[in-house]
Amino acid sequence: MLSRLGALLQEAVGAREPSIDLLQAFVEHWKGITHYYIETTDENTPAKKTDIPWRLKQMLDILVYEEQQQAAMGEAGPCLEYLLQHKILETLCTLGKAEYPPGMRQQVFQFFSRVLAQVQHPLLHYLSVHRPVQKLLRLGGTVPGSVTEKEEVQLTTVLCSKIQQDPELLAYILEGKKTVARKKACGEPDALPKDTASHRDKDCSQDGAPARPQRDGEPCGAQTLNNPLLTETEELDGGTAESNLITSLLGLCRSKKSRVALKAQENLLLLVSTASPAAATYLAQSSPCCRAIVWHLCQLYRSMPAFLDPADIATLEGISWRLPSAPSDEASFPGKEALAAFLGWFDYCDHLITEAHMVVADALAKAVAEKLFVETLQPQLLHVSEPSILTSTALLTAMLRQLRSPALLREAVTFLLGTDRQPEAPGDKPCALYAHLIGHCDHLSDEISIATLRLFEELLQKPDEGIIRSLVLRNLEGRPYVARGSPEPESYEDNLDLEEDPYFTDSFLDSGFQPRAKPHPVPATSYDGKTAVTEIVNSFLCLVPEEAKTSAFLEETGYDTYVHDAYGLFQECSSRVAPWGWPRTPIPLDLHEPERPFFEGHFLQVLFDRMSRILDQVIGDLMQRIQRVPQFPGKLLLVRKQLMGQAPGEQLDHQTLLQGVVVLEEFCKELAAIAFVKFPPNGPLQNVSPAPDGQI
Repeated sequence: MLSRLGALLQEAVGAREPSIDLLQAFVEHWKGITHYYIETTDENTPAKKTDIPWRLKQMLDILVYEEQQQAAMGEAGPCLEYLLQHKILETLCTLGKAEYPPGMRQQVFQFFSRVLAQVQHPLLHYLSVHRPVQKLLRLGGTVPGSVTEKEEVQLTTVLCSKIQQDPELLAYILEGKKTVARKKACGEPDALPKDTASHRDKDCSQDGAPARPQRDGEPCGAQTLNNPLLTETEELDGGTAESNLITSLLGLCRSKKSRVALKAQENLLLLVSTASPAAATYLAQSSPCCRAIVWHLCQLYRSMPAFLDPADIATLEGISWRLPSAPSDEASFPGKEALAAFLGWFDYCDHLITEAHMVVADALAKAVAEKLFVETLQPQLLHVSEPSILTSTALLTAMLRQLRSPALLREAVTFLLGTDRQPEAPGDKPCALYAHLIGHCDHLSDEISIATLRLFEELLQKPDEGIIRSLVLRNLEGRPYVARGSPEPESYEDNLDLEEDPYFTDSFLDSGFQPRAKPHPVPATSYDGKTAVTEIVNSFLCLVPEEAKTSAFLEETGYDTYVHDAYGLFQECSSRVAPWGWPRTPIPLDLHEPERPFFEGHFLQVLFDRMSRILDQVIGDLMQRIQRVPQFPGKLLLVRKQLMGQAPGEQLDHQTLLQGVVVLEEFCKELAAIAFVKFPPNGPLQNVSPAPDGQI
């Protein structure tokens, strides 16, 4: 109560007395701080147990009160003049550096943050402010675990907030250290005149707006941010010293304290998203910002175990930079924390690229592509070691799954598929990585093949027309897959006579399966008056002989069990490609254009090759092989129930063959459903509702 009363009395007295009394009180408090260092003999007393924190608080209150009284005039008052002219912040920064008394550095950080936040007069333009701010930032811990982390992140929060209000301030914060040297080289005075207006640096323009600091070796008055080109040596030599706000934020981003790290990441995100075009150019080209961010990303990658299980990598879906740790209730595995940290920082980089100024976004995306994709990942993808290929492919797939920013997606596509978009020819030699990935799709190791196919599947899910064009469309646009002038084929159903197939012998018909009626005919919805959907659907349904089908024996229906999901998938794909302006009907053939050989492209070729072998291994000799399986019908039904979880998983003879027949039947039904929903739903699909969100 007494302290509150004293504050009220002090405020009342201050309102009646002339401003010189405020200045006198301000000076007395500052002298009280300096006298402490002259008079004290105890070097072990913590700063918080001295009167220094109280005196700093009184000085702050006086500055704020004085500004409120000066609000109508819009000028700096005598106390603020004294702070600037006598370089109080410089002195405090020196005291903080000495860390005397113990804990003084924290007090200085707090005072700087509060002054910059509560005093509305623009301060960071002044040399006597932004220079000690730069020095104070350099006093922050260079490694995680600094005792002043909390105070450091508070200061960077205030600075980023001020830069958001006035992006031109970024020039002062980033280049403050070298400003004085440049001013001296230009013959500019370092001391601050007494006049309020002259407190600003001499590099301020006539209208009061801050001019941009010039680079070493440039004529006085040259605009740094308009010409931000540095040699690599100059950049590495001076970048860290000049851009310590960036390096301070990056250091805090690595803090073990999650709240400190998160706030630092938010501040850095705010900084790169609000930078002016000139400042963004400086950040991208002349500061260590992009390099340092990507360097940390590569360090996190290298800190993971050499060979992670691809199945474990797949379990960590949805890692966010705001919550990089996986839920604790999930199963743990070696390297889980390191993997979560890497994916969390990759997600942060992706978010930075999404939100940053276009210049910074492009530079950061290129840095990720160069340092992470090319220099780190590519050697592992091209390695002969199977574990190395598996781990790197699974990690790349996980990164693609999280990737959202257009700029980084473009870099990833160029890295994986190259830049050539011309139609392919069988003898072409694609870029080395693309050729290896295509080969990995049909590798001797089934694990590598499956992992690589999942990589391409994730790539094809991305909303980027260039991916589809590179893998498929560039080989189909000219329509050389259509034979010119060939007669229309006869009706499929006219030639459909399974009983004449040499595989359908009388002995097989006596084995227990009886031929069922043909599938119910599909309504003939013609596409462009040429191809009936009935023929296409039946072509898939009849790939597996009726005698080897089992779904009807379990009261399952045909391909229509997949129609709902296929329709939802088709709708999703249609909405994704709608902005690309694809024609809704095939382009007509140019009969005058010379006919050229058709090549489906390396990607489709490897897929078709794999599918053709599946048909060779199942359909080609299926009818002969199943005749040699005792009690084939009963065993096939049992295996189907096992795959559906309706029967215990006991081991049977010919287990692989039996499972293959069931899987092939379902695969053909799914293909038939996809083919069906692709045609205009003017009849069969009118009553099919779209799939719920997320259920594709």
